[in-house]
Amino acid sequence: MSEDARFIEEALAGDSGSFGQLVCKYQNRLFNTLVHCAGTREEAEDVAQEAFVQAFVKLRSFKGHSAFYTWLYRIAFNILISRRRRKRPESSVEQSRESSGHEPKSDEEAPSQRLEREERAVQVHAALAQLGEEYRTVLVLREMEGCHYETISEMLDLPIGTVRSRLHRGRMRLRELLRGTLQENT
Repeated sequence: MSEDARFIEEALAGDSGSFGQLVCKYQNRLFNTLVHCAGTREEAEDVAQEAFVQAFVKLRSFKGHSAFYTWLYRIAFNILISRRRRKRPESSVEQSRESSGHEPKSDEEAPSQRLEREERAVQVHAALAQLGEEYRTVLVLREMEGCHYETISEMLDLPIGTVRSRLHRGRMRLRELLRGTLQENT
């Protein structure tokens, strides 16, 4: 029995501390993924918190056909979609910069190199914010989270061919956006 399965079984038996172990295990990973998908740290925090609450309430419906994190992410993603339907988010370069933070500073890096790297990071985050949600989500899961196509397919409840197609189109669109941004700055 996996550690997650044991925690789930104990939580279902009434040990809320076991569910707390699952929260501790996955909260940072879920939050970091949601920051890229939600666009702001505040919304990512809200969605993550709501996802854990719903997961706790619906824990009996978890069948174990997929990993617990996959199931949890699906809950979070559905919450994010519902929130977006209720309000249309406004995104700007400043919001992207605030939500993504800055890259860690290296002592070995020259100040000009650090500034160039930070500027590129801001440009990438701004370009990501311009992508449609379906492309941004797949790109974040694959490129930033390192998820396999099968996992993304499960998380988003999409056929694997659709995942591959959206990933390809998202990469192409991101490349176009970045090419335009880089040409404007030159």
